[in-house]
Amino acid sequence: MARERILVTGGAGFIGSHLCESLSKRFDVVALDNFATGRKENLEGLGVEFIHHDAIEPFPEEIGRFDFIFNLASPASPVDYQNLSIQTLLVGSLGMKNALDFAEKSGARLLQASTSEVYGDPLVHPQKEDYWGNVNPIGPRSCYDEAKRYAEALCMAYSRKGLPVVIARIFNTYGPKMRLDDGRVVPNLVGQALRGEPMTVYGDGKQTRSFCYVSDMVEGLESLMFSDISGEVFNIGNPEEHSIIEFAQIVKKLSGSDSEIIFKPLPVDDPRRRKPDISKITATLGWRPKVKLEDGLKKTIEWFKKRVMG
Repeated sequence: MARERILVTGGAGFIGSHLCESLSKRFDVVALDNFATGRKENLEGLGVEFIHHDAIEPFPEEIGRFDFIFNLASPASPVDYQNLSIQTLLVGSLGMKNALDFAEKSGARLLQASTSEVYGDPLVHPQKEDYWGNVNPIGPRSCYDEAKRYAEALCMAYSRKGLPVVIARIFNTYGPKMRLDDGRVVPNLVGQALRGEPMTVYGDGKQTRSFCYVSDMVEGLESLMFSDISGEVFNIGNPEEHSIIEFAQIVKKLSGSDSEIIFKPLPVDDPRRRKPDISKITATLGWRPKVKLEDGLKKTIEWFKKRVMG
């Protein structure tokens, strides 16, 4: 019996490549990416088919039919999406429509990788799926926040017409295969610690984030995709909340670094608190994160060490 086929858009990215690796053990997997922020080396040795394509353009029919589509195509770090602001808005609109149209033609079920950024700088804590958010629609982060909010609306419009679609709001995720230069807090602090450079904390460091190890995230995404749930939104993340200054001190300790911690001005619209309420996915599918922060960071630091120190 032929194995089911899965398309992962953004498959050469950080989370996308981990997802491809996990899925390839049970399915025929095709990764689609334009390398705007993804990297070919992330897919090396995984045994997945690769298609170089920009999701903003209609998907080529010759790639065939698929049973499932994970749509992860989008820049995801502030540095990337602010440098690629127009492309980010287009992949969240045209790219999302292309993925949904292709799913419709294929008879495929689609999972949209959304983001906790749809909550903006939240006034409700922790954030539940029924919270509508506090987003600046014209700020420097709006290209990403609003692209993802629009993509969710488009998914729900297709879902109401019968397409099986589920939306995952992904909170901060970390692990091997992150780019050292992607500007997010984990590669920033780990890279600085390993190079012996001052470790940069923005603002007073009291703002919080919740960090989910990538293997837990992949399990959460798969549990959603392979359920029979459609037309719903689920938070996926680790609800253990840490201040950024506390997180920097953990990174410093685990990396054995002598770096000093320095403070710089907080970027515009940077969220003050971010913590997922995951009670919905836990109650519905039994998913919860398993990897403790220090265990995940040790693996991440070891991976970065090979890149920083050769």
